[in-house]
Amino acid sequence: MKKTAPRYHHSVYVVELDPAVLGDARFRRANPGHDPARPCLYVGSTGLPPGERFQNHKAGIKANRYVRDYGIGLLPQMYECFNPMPWQAALQLERELAEDLRREGYAVWQG
Repeated sequence: MKKTAPRYHHSVYVVELDPAVLGDARFRRANPGHDPARPCLYVGSTGLPPGERFQNHKAGIKANRYVRDYGIGLLPQMYECFNPMPWQAALQLERELAEDLRREGYAVWQG
């Protein structure tokens, strides 16, 4: 019997947020080192295609309020090279990517 490779379907994704999100005190407090020259971002992980997940956020389906209210669009150049992957790897990479981007001066909210 021939075994097939596991079919991974989880992904990390990055959403650009409108700078108006900085008006939210909780978001600002989470990003004290934000470089104003860098955009605001949301980093998440999903078992859906990232485009479908973004549309769900915007429609209020299992939505993060920052993406629902301030989401501009996906930034595939920041995540496509990592996808697809197993579920646990996506969860770990979500955390690591958010931390790395925050260290680089981005204002980041992690899913």
